[in-house]
Amino acid sequence: MMSDDTPVQATIKKQKKISAIWIIPILALFIGAWMLFQYIDNKGTEITINMPTAEGIKVGKTEIRSLNVKVGIVTSVTLSENYDHIQIKAQMNKDSQRMLNDKTQFWVVKPRVGSEGISGLDTILSGAYIQIQPGDSKTKKLTFEALDLPPVAPLGSKGKRVILSHNNAGKLSVGDPVSYQGFTVGRVEKTSFDLKTKKALYQLFIFEPYDDLLLSGSQFWLTSGVDVQLNADGIKVQVDSLQSLVSGGVTFGIPAGERAGTPFASDVVKLPLFDNYEQVQNGLYKQYVKFIMEFDETIRGLTVGAPVEYRGIRIGTVLQAPYDMMVPQGDTSSVKIQVLIKIELGRLFNADRNLSLSNFRETIEEHFKSGLKGQLKSGNLLTGALFIDTEFDTPNPDFKITKVGEYDVFPTKKGGLAMIQEQISSFMDKFNKIPLNEVAGSMTKTMNSLNQTLTSANNTFDKLNEIISQKEIQTIPADVQTSLQQLQQTLAGFSPNSVMYNDLEQTLDKVEKVMLELQPVLKQINDKPNSLIFGEDQVADPIPTKRAN
Repeated sequence: MMSDDTPVQATIKKQKKISAIWIIPILALFIGAWMLFQYIDNKGTEITINMPTAEGIKVGKTEIRSLNVKVGIVTSVTLSENYDHIQIKAQMNKDSQRMLNDKTQFWVVKPRVGSEGISGLDTILSGAYIQIQPGDSKTKKLTFEALDLPPVAPLGSKGKRVILSHNNAGKLSVGDPVSYQGFTVGRVEKTSFDLKTKKALYQLFIFEPYDDLLLSGSQFWLTSGVDVQLNADGIKVQVDSLQSLVSGGVTFGIPAGERAGTPFASDVVKLPLFDNYEQVQNGLYKQYVKFIMEFDETIRGLTVGAPVEYRGIRIGTVLQAPYDMMVPQGDTSSVKIQVLIKIELGRLFNADRNLSLSNFRETIEEHFKSGLKGQLKSGNLLTGALFIDTEFDTPNPDFKITKVGEYDVFPTKKGGLAMIQEQISSFMDKFNKIPLNEVAGSMTKTMNSLNQTLTSANNTFDKLNEIISQKEIQTIPADVQTSLQQLQQTLAGFSPNSVMYNDLEQTLDKVEKVMLELQPVLKQINDKPNSLIFGEDQVADPIPTKRAN
């Protein structure tokens, strides 16, 4: 038996270098590294979008979508260094990196009401989001400028772009329709101003297949929905489509008399923009001859653009009114006002006819010898607008052309207003030749006869007044009045408040009571007429008896 004081020998074992407990943190570290690798591997590119305002944008909530599929999300919204715009940071998905190039476009989708209609109503409940439209370029880009409005034609859309130029800005807005014979075939996608030419530029996009309608002979003009023109030609009212009536727009077509031409080879076409169809037609006549017309009458109502006509057919246009005033030396009684006009070749001859301007000028000068002259005429009595009419007058074979500066003078004669004045003067001359003394003598005799007739009428009225003033005639109304008063008094005696009416009412009450008392007697006489003589029979009351067996 061993003693408790015997020492115990310890067993010494060699400890392992790594404990099994470290497996857990190592495994956790490996999982974390794997998750970080997956996050970095799946994490897309971060992009920057510059916007004028951050309206509707929320960090962590506003999504970036393509075809309504989420491809990114907004991570931060900050002000730029100079505070003139907003910088939005967005984290894109990994598979969306191929969308990011220098032709990619971004814009905010939110409720909008414009000329192209109402859009973005689905964002009222879900909130605004940023739409991405991928480009087809291979040049990568990570900083973008957001569009103010959605693009009219998405990238890759087939069609033609047309750039129209006009002297004035504000004629068209982005989204306005482009129509062809009332049918919408495109939209206005951009407006700008060229500082060099000082003209407004409007970029249109015409969708395929309607771009085949765009030919070399096509012209563009504005459509305001309702076009009202009040000029020397009268009142013209033209109503376009309902959409152009609300928002306006632009239309195009082949003007009458113009060749259609061939399709444009380039995808971008540059053409002028006209205010209306009439201006388009006027712009087609590029060959013309200028003349000066001299008038010694007022030209008030003659405006630039007024027509020059021949028997109702327009042959030219007024260019400047007045052009200059020709004042003779020492005599101002025959001052003439000069008007610059142009006679347009295309309005008189077919385009197929080969006629030079020199030959055209010689033809007109020959007409001058045949008596061709111009005159002012009223085109609209309501507005007082004037136009220039030409017609043949007395031939003058010895006529010679005169010049004012570089322009030939077109012979003129007095117009309609001057002729009216001459007719009035002629009428006054004839009126002055009337023998007024004889007319006055005849009128005096007529007045004397009328005076005698009035005297006889006065005598007749005097005799009538004498008859009416007699006492017998005057007493008739008094007798009639007395009779009416007596009748009124008689009728007053029968009124409800009169004594006679009350006595009659009491008498009728008494008669009614007597009739009520006589009703039993009358009934008895009716049942037994002799009861008044013999009296009524007294019938003994019956006595009941026992029934025999």
